[in-house]
Amino acid sequence: MRKSVVAIVGRPNVGKSTIFNRLVGERISIVEDVPGVTRDRIYSKAEWLTTSFNLIDTGGIELGDEPLLVQMREQAEVAIREADVIIFMVNGREGITAADEEVAKLLFKSNKPVVLGVNKVDNPEMRETIYEFYSLGFGEPFPISGTHGLGLGDLLDEVVKHFPEMNQEEKDDETIYFSLIGRPNVGKSSLVNALLNQERVIVSDIAGTTRDAIDTPFKKDEQEFVITDTAGMRKRGKIYESTEKYSILRALKAIERSDVVLTLIDAESGIIEQDKKIAGYAHEAGKAVVIVVNKWDTVESDEKAMKEFEEKVRAHFQFLDYAPIVFLSAKTKKRIHTLLPKILEASENHTKRVETNVLNDVIMDALAMNPTPTIKGQRLKILYATQVAVKPPSFVVFVNDPELLHFSYERFLENRIRDAFGFEGTPIKIFARKRS
Repeated sequence: MRKSVVAIVGRPNVGKSTIFNRLVGERISIVEDVPGVTRDRIYSKAEWLTTSFNLIDTGGIELGDEPLLVQMREQAEVAIREADVIIFMVNGREGITAADEEVAKLLFKSNKPVVLGVNKVDNPEMRETIYEFYSLGFGEPFPISGTHGLGLGDLLDEVVKHFPEMNQEEKDDETIYFSLIGRPNVGKSSLVNALLNQERVIVSDIAGTTRDAIDTPFKKDEQEFVITDTAGMRKRGKIYESTEKYSILRALKAIERSDVVLTLIDAESGIIEQDKKIAGYAHEAGKAVVIVVNKWDTVESDEKAMKEFEEKVRAHFQFLDYAPIVFLSAKTKKRIHTLLPKILEASENHTKRVETNVLNDVIMDALAMNPTPTIKGQRLKILYATQVAVKPPSFVVFVNDPELLHFSYERFLENRIRDAFGFEGTPIKIFARKRS
C-alpha cells in the first residue's frame, strides 16, 4: 500500500529544514533507522501516531540571478507534483512577504491540500502575530516553533486529515507485482520492453498509471505479473538541480507497491555509490530483491568475467547477500529468459512459511553446532522460535534475555535458517523476545 507524501514548501529562511529534522528525528515522529544504508536528507520515512508517510524537504530553494518566480516555480513544481499534502511554511517573525505570496499562487494552482505552518512562534506572546496569515487564503495558520518543537502535533493532526484513501490499490494475492529501480540510463525501459515483447508472453490490454509509475499487467506460463516501470525519473525539458533527489522518492513509491524489486546495474559503467543507495531502499522496505546486471553484451561476457563481476557486486552490496544476480542484455535479449524464473522464486520465498516444529528442529541443531555465547557472565538461552509473518519472513526467538542475543549470533541463526529453507531473494527478520 502506497504511503502518503508530505512536502514542506516555502521561501528560503523560514525554517523548513529545521522542521523537517524535527519531524523525522525527534519526539514527533519515528524514523526507521537501518545501519549501513546511506539515506539522502531530502526526504525520509516518518510516522505520526499510527500513520506512516514520506516527508520531503524543499530546502534546496535558493534565489540566484534568475527571476524570483522562475526559481520558485522550478523547485515548488517538483515538490507539488510529488505530494499528497503540502505544508506551506512561513516565518512568523517577518510577516507575509512578496516571496510568500508567489509561493501561495503556485500552491493555489496545484489543487492539493495545503496546511499553513507559521514557524518561529517561540513564545505565547507571539501567537497574536499569526492572524495576518489568514490573508494567504489557506485557512487556519498553525503556530509552530522548529527550534523548540512547539505546535507540531497540532500541525500533523491537520496534515493526516488530508491523506487520501489508499485502499483502492488492493492487490490480487496471486499476482506478482515487481518494479525496476536504478539510476538513469541503466536500461529500465529497455528491460520492460524486452520482457513484454518476448515470445509466449501475453500482454493485457489494460494499462494504467499510478502517479509517476506505469503499471503493465502480463501473463507468462499461467502466472499473472504486473510490472512497474520507474524509468520516467527525469523531468522532461529542463532537469532541475534537485530532480535526481526527488526521483528516489518516485522509486520508493514503486517499491512500496512491489512484491519483488529489480535493482539494475549498468555493466558498462560499473557500480557507483548511487546504485547502492537506491538498492538500500528496497532492502529497508523488506522486499524481495533480484540484482540485474544489464548491458552485459557491452563487456567481455565470458564465464570468468561474469564471476569477477559477481564478486564485485557481492563486495559492494553486502547487505543484499541473499539476492540472486542475473546477467542479461535488454537490448539484445541475451539471457533475458533467466529473469522471470528468479522473480518467481524470490516472490515464493518472500511468502514462504515454515512449520514451527521443523523450525525448532533447525534451531536446536544450530545450538548443538554452535552453543550460545556467554556475555557478562550470562549465557543466552533460546527456548523456542516461531514464524510470525511473511513479506518478509519474520521469526520470533523466545529467549531468557533479549539483550544477550548478539548481532553475530543472530546472523548465525539466519544463515542456518537459510541453509535449511532457502529464502533466496528475500530478507528475513529475527526478533528476540523474553518469554513471559
